[in-house]
Amino acid sequence: MPKRFLSLWFRYLLTDWKTIRQPDLKGKAFVFAEPDHSRLLVTAATAVAQQFGIEEGMTVADAKVISPDLVVFDGKKGRAVKLLTGLAEWCLRYTPLIALDPPDGLLLDVTGCTHLKGGEREFLKDMIGRLKEIGYDVRPGLADTIGSAWGVARCAKNGLIVPVGGHRNALMPLPPSALRLPTDLLIKLRNLGLYTISGFVHMPQAVLRRRFQKELVLRLLQALGQEEEFLIPLKEPVPYSERLECLEPITTREAIGIAVSNLLERLCKRLYAEGRGLRQSELIWFRIDGKKGQIAIGTSHASNRTEHLFKLFSLQFDQIEPGLGIELFVMEASQTEAASDKQGGLWAGKPGPDSEEIAELVDRIVGRIGSQGVRRYLPSEHYWPERAAAPGDQRKDDLAGAWWSDRPRPIQLLDQPELIQAMALTPDYPPKMFNYKGERHVIVAADGPERIEREWWLEPGEHRDYYIVEDEEGGRYWLFRSGHYDSGQSQLWYLHGFFA
Repeated sequence: MPKRFLSLWFRYLLTDWKTIRQPDLKGKAFVFAEPDHSRLLVTAATAVAQQFGIEEGMTVADAKVISPDLVVFDGKKGRAVKLLTGLAEWCLRYTPLIALDPPDGLLLDVTGCTHLKGGEREFLKDMIGRLKEIGYDVRPGLADTIGSAWGVARCAKNGLIVPVGGHRNALMPLPPSALRLPTDLLIKLRNLGLYTISGFVHMPQAVLRRRFQKELVLRLLQALGQEEEFLIPLKEPVPYSERLECLEPITTREAIGIAVSNLLERLCKRLYAEGRGLRQSELIWFRIDGKKGQIAIGTSHASNRTEHLFKLFSLQFDQIEPGLGIELFVMEASQTEAASDKQGGLWAGKPGPDSEEIAELVDRIVGRIGSQGVRRYLPSEHYWPERAAAPGDQRKDDLAGAWWSDRPRPIQLLDQPELIQAMALTPDYPPKMFNYKGERHVIVAADGPERIEREWWLEPGEHRDYYIVEDEEGGRYWLFRSGHYDSGQSQLWYLHGFFA
């Protein structure tokens, strides 16, 4: 399939934007101006102002002489790029490959996209018509190369849709300015009487390079398709993406659910065929009024189950504001991973912490209360209890090690051990009773001690002798004595955790 590129030229980008915001300015002469070395220069002018002879680069004082009623607005650097970025995002409904072409244009790779509207002519008619309804004066150029599309949009009097393979003939009658050349080079060509591209296209490249520098040769070869030129998109395309255009704008929750289900079925079918699963996905919708919105989901494990993913999206349907109607849905899988083998788990018995059932349960909880309400802790290579577990991301971090299971550990571990008053026989006997928060606990059963040495390479301090004790009411606690027994000093006892 031959490449097809579309160049959009917004001839009055800034002034059209101002007219859209203030409709009473329509049909009036006004300009934008910015300071330059203690003077104001015109940076953009309306078509009416240009008819009076006001041009970009002219001082405001001279422009006022030509048109005393001229309205002047303060310009702002970067505003044109910001407007082009917004227009590029609006054009994502037509193609995902869009690049900015400052100061007043966009470049679109529409290869394989035009048939969705019934052909290139209908494609342009729909896009340009809607942009003009918004209020922008735009001129398109469609050709096989970026350079020829750019030149046709700005310099051709007719034939804005160049047939496949016809870009060379379309360039011949155009002026040298259609090749995106600097002003000094254009002046040099004009002084030599080279008013059209056909006047020098057949000259040897060595002659052109010697007389007009290598930039002329490069731009000429790019426009002719003999030198490859790459379009750098504003947004990097996602490998796994599905689009759904609505025959009629939809506004109901039921219709949105049908659209999302359709997109998920197609996306999951592709992922399943390649042995991959979704970890993060975005649903983007485009409204007929030009606005768009987005919701996103994430999963704990790679998943390509349509039912599970639909439940996660449905939890956020209330955030979708269809307005007057949604005309296009785009679903992107921004993060995928290799999916696990489900058959291997058929013989594993009960589901474990890394099973698909647990992962889907976590996903639904996160979808309802948010990721900040779910905590995941992973084993850490430390014997010291406070460092034996480290917080992790339930969506990103994998289980790098294994939990220590040869010794019992409490189900609730305090962040910091709490000092208690305890009475114990010495030296290696567990306490007979202890007081915690004003309550007395008489111990009827105990197990221990388990000595845990302090990690001396991290911090100095005493070792700990841990005991598992049970009181008269059945409560089970994890206590420890700090350091060796010393008959001359009172021993420090601490409560560090609670068993079930």
